[in-house]
Amino acid sequence: MNRCKSIDAQLVGGNKDTGSTASQIYYLTHQILKLTSHLESHSEDYSSRRGLRKLLGKRKRLLIYLSDKNTLLYAKVVKTLGIRGLRKP
Repeated sequence: MNRCKSIDAQLVGGNKDTGSTASQIYYLTHQILKLTSHLESHSEDYSSRRGLRKLLGKRKRLLIYLSDKNTLLYAKVVKTLGIRGLRKP
């Protein structure tokens, strides 16, 4: 848990604002990883699969918002969390 706080502090810049877009993306990514590992062993858990899709959609909307408002922070978040960036049309 200590590692989680340090990564969150790096993204937000020491600010304790858990409502910031970068913090929300971080916590959603953490939940997505936990749910993905659960679904690997329980492949027929359809309600958890639906929840995973909802979390992925929410994270995608936040990433779109962040890429429009602050491209430097967006690039830092994507690189630090190791997630795939948005596709360019």
